[in-house]
Parts: sequence; structure tokens; C-alpha cells
Amino acid sequence: MRIGHKFILQGQELFPNFILALYILRMLKNFIGKVGAMSFILLLVVLSIIVVSEYLFLTGNKLEAIFIAFWAPTILGFMNFLKYRK
Repeated sequence: MRIGHKFILQGQELFPNFILALYILRMLKNFIGKVGAMSFILLLVVLSIIVVSEYLFLTGNKLEAIFIAFWAPTILGFMNFLKYRK
């Protein structure tokens, strides 16, 4: 039951953010189960490399941003190499 901006569930108030967080955690658990823990960690590393590279580029450090940005496809290629090497 929803009252205003709060959810009422069995006499307890649960905020929508808490329910959303539980949903996101369940989705992450399913995703990690599908791709594997190591691949998930490497994907997080690639995502952080892209974010850092964008930050450097927007702050004016263009050469450093390009150098760092080259690591994202390199890591993804290494992941593919390990996945299909048999």
C-alpha cells in the first residue's frame, strides 16, 4: 500500500529508495551469476577507466585522457582472448 511518498508493508514503512536498492542488488547478483565475478570486476575497471578518461579530457588534459582511454578496449580484448582461448 502506498501512502504519500512512503510504502507501508506489514506495518513497516519502507522507502521507495530501499526497495529500489534491493531490486538493483538482485539484478547485480543475477548479472554476476551470468558473466562471472572476474568478468564483472573487469567490466567495472573498464567503466572506471572510461569515466576517468572523460574527466581528464573535459578538464583539458587531452593527451593523458587519450592514453588512459586506450586501456579500456585493451582490457576488453584481453577478456575476449581469455574467454575464447580453449
